[in-house]
Amino acid sequence: MFKPLKPNRDFLALNNIADGIMRKDSTTAKLADYEMKQNKGIFKFRYIVEQFIGISHLHNGDRRARFTDIDKNKFYAWFRQAAFNFSRGLKI
Repeated sequence: MFKPLKPNRDFLALNNIADGIMRKDSTTAKLADYEMKQNKGIFKFRYIVEQFIGISHLHNGDRRARFTDIDKNKFYAWFRQAAFNFSRGLKI
């Protein structure tokens, strides 16, 4: 197992949270079949969130927080996500 992820996996196990961290191949150890299946299951949900983050970073310049107040940033992010989902829904 990749060492930097171990504290994260331990935290998830300690708090009874499902582990959604994807496994990664290395040159010395290849992924087992069950790990590849697990990664595919995680990816089905993960790509939806990462799609919005990637598009907002690429096209909208969302590399930094816009406001100094955390609540304002949460509100802004929520409306940005709602607008993104609405525009995607119109395309469907």
